[in-house]
Amino acid sequence: MNDPNGLVYFQGLYHLFYQFNPNANVWGDMSWGHATSRDLLHWKEQPVAMRANPTEEFFSGSIVVDAHNTSGLGTASSAPLVALYTSVYKAASGHAPGTQAQSLAYSNDGGRTWRQYAHNPVLTLNPESKNFRDPKVSWYAPGGYWLMTTVVADAHVVKMYRSHNLIDWEFLSDFTLRNIPHHGTLWEMPDLFPLPLDGDSRRQKWVMIVNVNPWSIAGGSGVMYFVGRFDGRTFTPEHVAPAGSDPAEYQWLDNGADYYAAGTFANAPDGQAITIGWMSNWDYAAQIPTTPWRGAMALPRMLALKTINGMPRLTSAPVAQYASFVRGLAATHVNTLTVSSATRELAPATRGAVQNIDVTISPHSARRAGFIVRGSADGETGTRIFYDTANRTLTLDRSRSGDTQFSKAFSKQHVVNLPLENGKLHLTVLVDRNSVEVFAGEGHAVITDLIFPAPGDNRVSVFADNGDATFIDMTITRLAGPRGAEQ
Repeated sequence: MNDPNGLVYFQGLYHLFYQFNPNANVWGDMSWGHATSRDLLHWKEQPVAMRANPTEEFFSGSIVVDAHNTSGLGTASSAPLVALYTSVYKAASGHAPGTQAQSLAYSNDGGRTWRQYAHNPVLTLNPESKNFRDPKVSWYAPGGYWLMTTVVADAHVVKMYRSHNLIDWEFLSDFTLRNIPHHGTLWEMPDLFPLPLDGDSRRQKWVMIVNVNPWSIAGGSGVMYFVGRFDGRTFTPEHVAPAGSDPAEYQWLDNGADYYAAGTFANAPDGQAITIGWMSNWDYAAQIPTTPWRGAMALPRMLALKTINGMPRLTSAPVAQYASFVRGLAATHVNTLTVSSATRELAPATRGAVQNIDVTISPHSARRAGFIVRGSADGETGTRIFYDTANRTLTLDRSRSGDTQFSKAFSKQHVVNLPLENGKLHLTVLVDRNSVEVFAGEGHAVITDLIFPAPGDNRVSVFADNGDATFIDMTITRLAGPRGAEQ
């Protein structure tokens, strides 16, 4: 699996569609897989929603609830779910092979089955393009119309359109950057949505997400964003890095290597901005050492817009359902612990392959202070998460996390700038069988990385280099695997 698609909440269910190859665990024969959940944590796989056929493959797109049946595709008793997706045509279609256009499908049974619109495609470029894809559709209430963002990936352009019926689309404007420094990069999976700044609905701003591959902050693919204004036709960012800047001058939703194709759920309860991303990287996605599966999704996250260091920043944190889930489980509490220029393995009760760790660290005089997860008995392997006091940075180091030899691009440290607050740092860390997700600061310092430790490597240690550090209120909760819940 790769890109999450068609994220929508409908009749009590969260629907996650995703790019899926039903015939192999490498990219190809792109279809839409489907899973559902009532709580964003426990998912049930559903039948393939749209399967590649002799004339087309089904690339990424989005789904909306057409509550007022503007498309005319619903029934008297129910609103249709309408999907806008990218058709990638094969020779048998009559289009030039590889041509991409936006098509429509709809469901009148809550997303269980889908029917292609008889007059597809509903939107093409002239001349036709092999890089016109990834439509994200939402309702723009001030204008009373549907808004679509899509990309011409190799030209680094987000194209915006509007429609009153989801079928006939009118061009609005392009969003791009002058003097783009990242030549060779593809822009993919755009998303445009409003958020209140610091929770104040009177200070609403718009966020444009652009997923880029390669050239991200951690190398390879990643999620870039801009904050600005949208007047119903044009998006204008408030801040753009100067031409020639490196990736560190731009804003990134996640500072790890393995978070991509992030988008938001349509029709989410209470207007929440809930996102989910694909947990991998195109630098090595086809080489990761797993079988029979390949590809996973990160923990769903809540987005917010906060003023940090005088600038609006897009922040993310685990959805509220996750915190409730963790609180309901038995936990191991580690008393306040001070470590002096040493590494100390914690008690056996803290061991686990799937767990949540909450901790506050006071680095004091230590040059570096942090902890090791999925550690081996001999201490030779493990994933290190630490704070560097001199550089004021948080680092996830997976260079000795287990199997790292399958790709030269994999074995790296990933770093985010993060000043301490009153001399302390609070971390929430989700450790899974093959991943680590770190949340710090106010949600603007997030690192998501894959790891591939040996199955028995499950030890937790704390450490301080060249000085003292104190670990306060460390709580480690072993998590039941979120599998098998019937939806």
